[in-house]
Amino acid sequence: MLELKNICKEYTTADFKQLALNNVSLKFRKCEFVSILGQSGSGKTTMLNIIGGLDKYTSGDLIINGKSTKKYTDRDWDTYRNHSIGFVFQNYNLIQHQTVLSNVEIALTLSGISKDEARKRAKEVLTKVGLGEHMNKRPNQMSGGQMQRVAIARALINDPDILLADEPTGALDSDTSIQIMDLLAEIAKDKLVIMVTHNSELAEEYSNRIVRISDGKVTGDTNPYDDDIEINKDNNIKKTHMSFMTALSLSFNNLLTKKGRTLLTSFAGSIGIIGIALILSISNGVQNYIDKVQEDTLSSYPIIIEEKNIDMSSMMTAMMGKSKDKEKHDNDRVYSENILNDVVTSMTSQMTTNNLEKFKKYLDNNKEMKDYSNDIKYTYNIDLNIYSSNTDEIIKINPSPIMEEMGLENNSNNLFNSSSQYNMFKELLDNDELLHSQYELVSGSWPKKFNEVVLIMNEDNEVSDYTLYTLGLKDRNEIKGLIKKIINGDKFESKDVSFSYDEILNLKFKIVLNSDYYVKEKNIWINKSNDKKYMTKLIDSSEDIKI
Repeated sequence: MLELKNICKEYTTADFKQLALNNVSLKFRKCEFVSILGQSGSGKTTMLNIIGGLDKYTSGDLIINGKSTKKYTDRDWDTYRNHSIGFVFQNYNLIQHQTVLSNVEIALTLSGISKDEARKRAKEVLTKVGLGEHMNKRPNQMSGGQMQRVAIARALINDPDILLADEPTGALDSDTSIQIMDLLAEIAKDKLVIMVTHNSELAEEYSNRIVRISDGKVTGDTNPYDDDIEINKDNNIKKTHMSFMTALSLSFNNLLTKKGRTLLTSFAGSIGIIGIALILSISNGVQNYIDKVQEDTLSSYPIIIEEKNIDMSSMMTAMMGKSKDKEKHDNDRVYSENILNDVVTSMTSQMTTNNLEKFKKYLDNNKEMKDYSNDIKYTYNIDLNIYSSNTDEIIKINPSPIMEEMGLENNSNNLFNSSSQYNMFKELLDNDELLHSQYELVSGSWPKKFNEVVLIMNEDNEVSDYTLYTLGLKDRNEIKGLIKKIINGDKFESKDVSFSYDEILNLKFKIVLNSDYYVKEKNIWINKSNDKKYMTKLIDSSEDIKI
């Protein structure tokens, strides 16, 4: 049934090696009571653990029913321990918060047996060991002998082929030890019982075979077994299995028996989980805030790449006279600091020209750029010409003529001179998600066609008077010669006005292409932008622009 064949077990600690079993070979009968005797450290408990599958041998082979265990997997060992081996320990290893009946039933949790069947078997085996009246007691309510009987009952409930007992009487008094030995002897009539003990008197009285071990070697065997091991052909043992509900029930019962520890663990775990969640939330929130600020900032101040670029820092350095080492002069005269050559040289040498055509192709063909940008827009040196739809008087809306009407068009010393052609109409972002996150639609609808536009207000529903003058919503005559009025000390007051959404949504404009200004006459293209009759007709036939 069971054979140990040249078993060696070696324990290694750093560079130190300890040989616990040295070439042990033993055969066991199907039914016998074997006692293993030896001093502490002789290797008897190690041998018992190897037989029970609790420890693995270093070399040799453990043969079970004629089958080698060299290629056993962890699952095979689990099945072997669960169905073929019963363990009885010196310290009982009972679960204190469970009843005697539950302690015995738990041995069947991995056998795939129903709860009713497990309870029935537990009651039968407890009655067999003389504990039929103590099933509902807890281990701390029982004597040492009774607890050892519970351990024996638990070992027998799976009807194992082999019962392993490690010092089963070591913690018991003499009378109780005799009772336990009587019970083991009775069990040995139809099972293999292997007991490790120091008590040679009990071993000689109850065992029908005594094996002595010293320094990891078998030194004596009173009843050796040399026949071939019987091969059990029916060796398809059912695999270990625990149902989900059984595992859940055991876990729940264990939590209930340790309420204080469970609450403290749950509380500590909750603090940890909440802390991690809080850190992740704050981190995610801060990152989202940073991303939002970046989006808003770059929407207002986008990255602009122009056709030509000048290194302003080099030019400013040259203008400040710091581009070269200064020559030391006496304090008797006024000397010239020659920086003009450096400034011109800096402007010409530091001016770079970007190949925008090639760069545009790169952007169009590089799909990854969409992952690093919200929108890409291209601007050209072509004005978007927008006119009022009322052709009784030709009024240009865009580029805005307001600066010119204020009297700044010929003022070369004025900083606003470069803004005399100010574009009021801007291209919307080609990113609906970003656009809708930055602006709130208060009336009308978002543009769906090329000739639809939106009027953008600030958070207080205000539009600058500059825009209102440009669109013709305020009388432009009010601002004519504004600069001259201010210089002469005249006070200018822009009147507060407001408009309903319907008034704004009813506004319409006309768009005129730059090429439409020109008419070919006698093979010469003539600009007709100052021809009122031509412009009136052109504007009437042009495309409508609607807010």
